[in-house]
Amino acid sequence: MLHVKADPFHDEIAIDFPSAGRFVERVREAFVSEGAPRADDALHTLVCISPWEARHGVVLPVDLALKVTCHVCGGRGESWTERCVACDGCGDEEIPFLLRVTVPAGVTDGAKLRRRVRTPSGTSQRVEIAVMINSAPRI
Repeated sequence: MLHVKADPFHDEIAIDFPSAGRFVERVREAFVSEGAPRADDALHTLVCISPWEARHGVVLPVDLALKVTCHVCGGRGESWTERCVACDGCGDEEIPFLLRVTVPAGVTDGAKLRRRVRTPSGTSQRVEIAVMINSAPRI
């Protein structure tokens, strides 16, 4: 009977690159799930528009902070035995990103707009934009 170890790289990761364990798990998960998005991987944001904008539609700039692999440690979270200062050991960093969102005419309060944006590193990030119609009069 052939016995296959469930995690063949566990020992090497734990000894040589302890903070890489999370990175390897993400790679394994993406490979097994063929890159299928998880329910919690979307970036959520909110836009407030006027009733007039809701009736006629509007294009809005939305500032986002996209999560990308740390450029200093390459996602490992460390450099040899030192924790990466740039990402504080998590392997990710946030970069500013300006997204232009087209809110269609006739949108309703609470509507969700979903977009996919490509980061400068070439990865894809899901964005979910909730629409809130501000009914308060402008002063």
